[in-house]
Amino acid sequence: MKSLHRAILAISGVALLAVIALPIWRIELDAAQYPEGLELLIYSYKLDGQVDIINGLNHYIGMKVLHADDFIEFTVLPYLIGIYGLAFIVVGLWGRRRLLYILFGAFLLFGVVSMVDFWRWLYEYGHDLDPTAPIQVPGMAYQPPLIGFKQLLNFGAFSIPDVGGWIFISCGVLLAYCVFAEWRLVNRRQVVS
Repeated sequence: MKSLHRAILAISGVALLAVIALPIWRIELDAAQYPEGLELLIYSYKLDGQVDIINGLNHYIGMKVLHADDFIEFTVLPYLIGIYGLAFIVVGLWGRRRLLYILFGAFLLFGVVSMVDFWRWLYEYGHDLDPTAPIQVPGMAYQPPLIGFKQLLNFGAFSIPDVGGWIFISCGVLLAYCVFAEWRLVNRRQVVS
């Protein structure tokens, strides 16, 4: 592997290790009664932001209380991100193309599974409502968007990656670049010979 690609992988690995301590995703809620807005920050190991206020509001429409202890992901995710961070560093130091391709496939799979799991979590959170809730709107679900904006009664919900999420995405893009560049190098050599 080219030394530039190896350096990109090693630096990306260090950046992934930093993601463990940074917020990965954010959901912002805006409504007239909360002009400053409310935010839910999702880390690899905890929930942060105005979780208590959001839980208090969600009680009225029958949504489950958010507790980090209820999610196995918060137990496993920091270790998985750490493993991928170390894998990026090892592949960068070792410089084997085959390991690069394996890392790319595994990281891509991890990203897809993570997003599907997050969507499932949002779906259950927004659809599995308490039938005895004080406020009930027939046929209404309160699933926040995976990415983007959605109006939920009088609240606007905006969901986007946070600092850690952007780092994670950037590492994936840089990994894809390294895979493509190395693949082109190999194919050029084969064409020349």
